[in-house]
Amino acid sequence: MKEVLKAFDSYLASEGLRFEAVIIGGAALIVMEVVDRQTKDVDCLDPVIDARVKEASIEFAKKNPQFRLQENWLNNGPSSLKRELPQDWASRLREIYKGNVLLLTTLGRIDLLRSKLYAYCDRQTDLDDCIALEPSLAELL
Repeated sequence: MKEVLKAFDSYLASEGLRFEAVIIGGAALIVMEVVDRQTKDVDCLDPVIDARVKEASIEFAKKNPQFRLQENWLNNGPSSLKRELPQDWASRLREIYKGNVLLLTTLGRIDLLRSKLYAYCDRQTDLDDCIALEPSLAELL
């Protein structure tokens, strides 16, 4: 994933674009080296992806078949989760990737754990990610 982000950073720069986003899900956990697995997308919680950046992500996927990215690899799929998080979630963001024109943050640890537990309850596929985060009993309570 870091190779994809580095190449996408270069591509965005070549297109004269910048992008800052809060990402969650598998991509965030991979970049943070919490898990070592593949993911097919980058889930942007916030902001809504600008049309020019969205178009650039689609072109990037087409021009870089070695990454095996789907057209919608950069998406706002989990944006509705913002309604489920505590109101002050943005105050706990942490930077996980900084390129020349691409800056990615993710939720603070407790909010990231909340998001993975929420996803697990929704689709029963995130248990391994929850375990990889190694939550304490206090965090689970």
